[in-house]
Amino acid sequence: MAYFSYFSLFPCFLLLAHFLTLSNAATFEVRNQCPYTVWAAAVPGGGRRLDRGQSWTITVGAGTKQARIWGRTNCNFDGAGRGRCQTGDCNGLLQCQAFGQPPNTLAEYALNQFNNMDFFDISLVDGFNVPMDFSPVSGKCRGIRCAADINGQCPNQLRAPRRLQQSLHRLQD
Repeated sequence: MAYFSYFSLFPCFLLLAHFLTLSNAATFEVRNQCPYTVWAAAVPGGGRRLDRGQSWTITVGAGTKQARIWGRTNCNFDGAGRGRCQTGDCNGLLQCQAFGQPPNTLAEYALNQFNNMDFFDISLVDGFNVPMDFSPVSGKCRGIRCAADINGQCPNQLRAPRRLQQSLHRLQD
């Protein structure tokens, strides 16, 4: 049985992941420790508004592959869950059914794959919008973290908006 947790000392967007291969499921706890609201998104899983300190639990099947969890910023949704996010938007829906639009920092995972192993990573292929950490709490795997604001090195289409960049710089001070 593998048991992972997304835990952070510095990054503000946290994922607590419990991979329980014996029960054929994995549970992720997404926690916002940013000083601003983050609208968490997951495929599979949907989406949820998370104010600072709030968390959201997602359960997925053991064979889940090509899955992503990311944070969206500066969102506005109506009562029907339709709206828009400045970063990470997923076709204007609160409950994401497709991957988000750049820029967004991605936590990716695949469960029960080659040799019954679980895989996870943080990807910046779609740019950077929130600091993130993804770490196991037990087992032999080491955690991963993307805490530095790399917006200055990203192409324009993958950069977070300037206002969000200023918030990220304050986190690093």
